[in-house]
Amino acid sequence: MSDDSFPEQQQEPPGSTEAMDPVPDHGEESYRGDGRLEGKVALITGGDSGIGRAVALAYAREGADIAFTYLSEEREDADTTASLVESAGRRVVALEADLRESSVCDEVVRQTVEQLGGLDVLVNNAGYQMARQESIQDITDERLDRTFKTNLYALFWLVRAAEPHLKERRGCIINNASIQAYEPSTSLLDYASTKAAINNVTVNLAAQLGPDGVRVNAVAPGPIWTPLQPATQPAEKVAAFGEDTPLGRAGQPAEVAPAFVFLASERDASYVSGTVLGVTGGKPVF
Repeated sequence: MSDDSFPEQQQEPPGSTEAMDPVPDHGEESYRGDGRLEGKVALITGGDSGIGRAVALAYAREGADIAFTYLSEEREDADTTASLVESAGRRVVALEADLRESSVCDEVVRQTVEQLGGLDVLVNNAGYQMARQESIQDITDERLDRTFKTNLYALFWLVRAAEPHLKERRGCIINNASIQAYEPSTSLLDYASTKAAINNVTVNLAAQLGPDGVRVNAVAPGPIWTPLQPATQPAEKVAAFGEDTPLGRAGQPAEVAPAFVFLASERDASYVSGTVLGVTGGKPVF
């Protein structure tokens, strides 16, 4: 096993951070803020672990108050994220929410605005995948419904609910796309389809909301070491995860979060909208 490979391991969805070997790096010891988001309020879906946790931590250290969603099975991870935000001296609202219902998405936005006083940044990060199959025959109606509602429907519902608040404060939206939109794996047929759609939605929303001063962008991560991987990939694929990138390794959540900070920052990205920023270890996003 090389220094950049992982031991074979597998969990049941949605996966646990502490059960991973090695435990991912979210920037706990490395990320240093510079006031880029001072006084802002951010809502991050799926903020309990992985990229969502790293973004919550980075945003808090940049001065933002944080609301984030998580599933009931992810409460332990959510508690850790909340503690990290609080340790940065920021307010945090942890919202247990299954985003596959439009009314739940409406309530998540309402609670964020009510408890934190507004909304400046919406990060559509929550996602579902399952890669333990080889054929379209293995994609049941139930799984297709879960993937599209979690990854795509919820994005529409959340943007619809958040739009008036974002317009009021000339805020921004950042969607989590994927290298799968450009190099789809056959075992992720449904997931990759949603990520390609997210790229299209990002460009369209940027055109629609731009006149109101709302910027819309996306980040397309490559293979990133999060609980989603051992929870949804076969153990043998986990062991080689990320080795097919030009950099020869998987990335850590802490290596993705700065892209979300850049796109949220008016100081750095005030004229950036309608773009997809790749953080892929060298895989092309075009």
